[in-house]
Amino acid sequence: MTSPLPSAVPARVLVAKPGLDGHDRGAKIVARTLRDAGFEVIYTGIRQRIEDIVAIALQEDVAVVGLSILSGAHNALTARVVEALRAADAGDIAVVVGGTIPQGDVPKLLEAGAAAVFPTGTSLEELVSGVRQVVDQRKAH
Repeated sequence: MTSPLPSAVPARVLVAKPGLDGHDRGAKIVARTLRDAGFEVIYTGIRQRIEDIVAIALQEDVAVVGLSILSGAHNALTARVVEALRAADAGDIAVVVGGTIPQGDVPKLLEAGAAAVFPTGTSLEELVSGVRQVVDQRKAH
């Protein structure tokens, strides 16, 4: 009798709400959707400090940090998370960001180091596909 092939280890994704934004309904939907799509998801809850997000990302050995930002501070917060990960020698952890993001800010976020941006109106299917693509790109490097 042959043993079954081992299943692939799911990618670990940290879903975080940085800053003072207290609205978490979308982040919870994203976390559940990614979990249902086969990712292993860690959700931090609301009002997280950048330092805590980075510490949790390192502790949980995640492939991706997903930031959910509705406060309008997406440019600054994303840049700070990317910089803090690099400073912690964890620049290989991809950062993706979603929320209330004007289309004009998407290039700024990508320049700041975001691997992908999911503005309001992104379908859940596009989100899952986009996160999978980011994980696959990181594995290829």
